[in-house]
Amino acid sequence: MNRSRKTSTSATAGRISGWTDLIRTVRELFDPYRPELHYMRGPGPKWRAKHQAPREVVGAGVPVLVRVKAR
Repeated sequence: MNRSRKTSTSATAGRISGWTDLIRTVRELFDPYRPELHYMRGPGPKWRAKHQAPREVVGAGVPVLVRVKAR
């Protein structure tokens, strides 16, 4: 008698688990929140304009190596 009670309890738990999985799947289909759309991919153009030096200054004062042919 005890075994039949365990079987019916596990069967009921299985049915409940199946229903909860179904409900969760249906919710995910209609959920408007998409976290991948809100993922930050790095600094944007306003941050770069504020924090980067102007292009003319970046290359100034850097020595340039020049190939020279020796005789």
